[in-house]
Amino acid sequence: MSIESDLRKDGIRVISQLDTLAVNNIARNIAKKIVSTFPELNFDETDLFIKLDRINMYTASMPDGMAEANYFYKNSSIYFNDKIDFEDLEEFAIHECIHHLQEVKTPKNRLIRMGLCIFKPLSPIGMGLNEAAVQLITSKIIGVEPDFVKYYGIEFKSSSPSYYPMECQLLTEMAYITGYDVLFDSTFNSNDNFKKAFIQATSERVFLAIQGAIDTILEYEEEIAKLNNKLSGNNQSDKSCKNINDKIEELKQKISVTFMRTQNLIISSYFDKGFLEISNLEELDNYRRKLENFKTLVCTQDGYFFFDNYYTEKMCALEHKCNILENGGFETAISKSNSSKFISFLHKIRCFFIKDKVHLKY
Repeated sequence: MSIESDLRKDGIRVISQLDTLAVNNIARNIAKKIVSTFPELNFDETDLFIKLDRINMYTASMPDGMAEANYFYKNSSIYFNDKIDFEDLEEFAIHECIHHLQEVKTPKNRLIRMGLCIFKPLSPIGMGLNEAAVQLITSKIIGVEPDFVKYYGIEFKSSSPSYYPMECQLLTEMAYITGYDVLFDSTFNSNDNFKKAFIQATSERVFLAIQGAIDTILEYEEEIAKLNNKLSGNNQSDKSCKNINDKIEELKQKISVTFMRTQNLIISSYFDKGFLEISNLEELDNYRRKLENFKTLVCTQDGYFFFDNYYTEKMCALEHKCNILENGGFETAISKSNSSKFISFLHKIRCFFIKDKVHLKY
């Protein structure tokens, strides 16, 4: 199938090609920003510029709901929505230029990997993870300020409020566990370091489950965009519009359930394993601090009580383990002198989490 056929299939119709000077300026500026934003990755600015300057860039008409810019690996080209102001092209090009840098191809030009995404014969695996990772990088380069958002009834503070917010949030929770350096390394350099780090902290089964869930959320969102495009048409009957709206609501509910279950899996898998590995008081304190700080990332919705309950449960377990460690590994009753501070802290936590909520199981 030709490039033109691929583009038409996605509703993209080329209008014009950007001139050499425009591409040159975009490539130079983005290369400079990547180097300055990620000095720890030791990029060569000239090398980046040469790679990005080879990208063909076009303006095109695109369907509503499609991303404002799209990268096609088959001809190493970026297509911008013609509704974008010319001065904003560079900002929208960042995400797509990173995709170009991620490419791993066979000698016959078959794409086999792009960052965190592996391209299998039947379908890609990890597309949602990779889009989220590239968007987090893009937000960091642009300097997007985190903002509180609400999607599908779920509230959270997002580092990418407008683009892939659900996928980015789950990946942010994963990066809290592994650290961002290994995530950015794997995203730019298309390696398994991030995957290995997360598996070490949880398990391979958990990583694959989360990867699949994020892919599923991305697929649901793409389906919603297609259905919204159908609604915008003028040839839909009232019955057809109702059916489409019902399907959209069903997909939104599926996204909500999938998201919250995945968040709960991240929490329980990491902190359950970490608890078992505590062998001294220093590790116990580090664990407590990491669990406490995680609550700033927790996404909530009406009736969500999983993290509150989990947090309190783990604090009780830490109190018990603290007693054992303080007594040289022997399980004894906790004396007031040894545990008063911990119990006082636990009491504050319990009071903090007492709310009038209906408990939902995920």
